Amino acid sequence: MHQVIYALVTASTTDQALSRAADVFDQLVGAAPHAEAVFDYYVTFDDDSTTVAGSARWGDLPVAVPVGSEDGQELLERGWQATTREFERNLKRVREGVDDLDAAAIMRDEDLVRHACHNLGAYRGPAVYL
Repeated sequence: MHQVIYALVTASTTDQALSRAADVFDQLVGAAPHAEAVFDYYVTFDDDSTTVAGSARWGDLPVAVPVGSEDGQELLERGWQATTREFERNLKRVREGVDDLDAAAIMRDEDLVRHACHNLGAYRGPAVYL
């Protein structure tokens, strides 16, 4: 699965923002000390060396923008909409699973209900990272 992951960082310049975002992304791929890998790799939007991620996959998104700018607000809204969509998808899966499955089926993770429960309750997971 490919995703666009947004990193909100405090920075004065684009270079500083990219450096701080790389620290966040390094944590997510387990490259930083004591980090647990959640993803296999990442590509920032200033990297044009790949044909399967970044701009090649998602189009021309800005590398870094101030969150208070029009572009920043658009990206923030886009990210928030994706987050709430994923939350609602997991919530629906949990509700349906609890209504339709017995405890043994849920324990076996039938229809990925337990996985959805984990995602729904996680503050670090496939859709939301702090």
